[in-house]
Amino acid sequence: MDDKGIIGVIPARYGSTRFPGKPLALIAGRPMVQHVYERARHARLLSEVIVATDDDRIRQAVENFGGRAVMTSQAHSSGTDRVAEIARDIQAPGYVNIQGDEPLIDPAFIDICAGLIADGDQMSTLVSRIETRGDLLDQNVVKVVIDRDGYAVYFSRHAIPFPRKYLEKGVDVDLEDSTYLRHVGVYGYRREALISMADAGKCEMEDLESLEQLRALHLGIKIKVGFVGGASPCVDVPLDIERIEQAMNTGKAEK
Repeated sequence: MDDKGIIGVIPARYGSTRFPGKPLALIAGRPMVQHVYERARHARLLSEVIVATDDDRIRQAVENFGGRAVMTSQAHSSGTDRVAEIARDIQAPGYVNIQGDEPLIDPAFIDICAGLIADGDQMSTLVSRIETRGDLLDQNVVKVVIDRDGYAVYFSRHAIPFPRKYLEKGVDVDLEDSTYLRHVGVYGYRREALISMADAGKCEMEDLESLEQLRALHLGIKIKVGFVGGASPCVDVPLDIERIEQAMNTGKAEK
């Protein structure tokens, strides 16, 4: 292994059921993948940033704005598997998986994950507090339970821990004084842990919840959690682009 630092990898798949070609969608006149790439380049702890794609149109777009793109298999079912392909060919102590549909990603979030990996943790991710009942009940908002040492115990689309004491009383969950946490989807990995996950393939928990991080817990890989103030807005469907551009125009997207 060489002495490179931690590498940031942006998985960028062209195919999407709800939004085909999403990485190339224009936001304020530039492809979304360019916004993500440029913000990731502001992370202090990354030695370089690579876009891992399965489509030559994305590769060309990245190279046109001066970024680095690497072609990867179209067969991957998760971002983790795509990052692992990069790790097999480009060796480094660790990698950060940066979501390609978060054009307002805070570089500080990336640095938190990278820092935990640099300190020796096998894997890292982020959480923030759940502040609304809607988020607590929303299956698209992934919940996390952590132990006293700051490691993830479990992730679920269901409200965990189950709010039994509130339901028995017939009252809403007190989110001002609760431990409910939402997952913020940036991941850091030591190379060995990442390769182990890719080699193992899906486990039943991962398949049931459709959450790739459960594969790590199934394998006994410890995930250290860093706390942040909130999640970066993501682009799921074309209508989300207007919301992102409004945030940029009001100054909420400053690095």
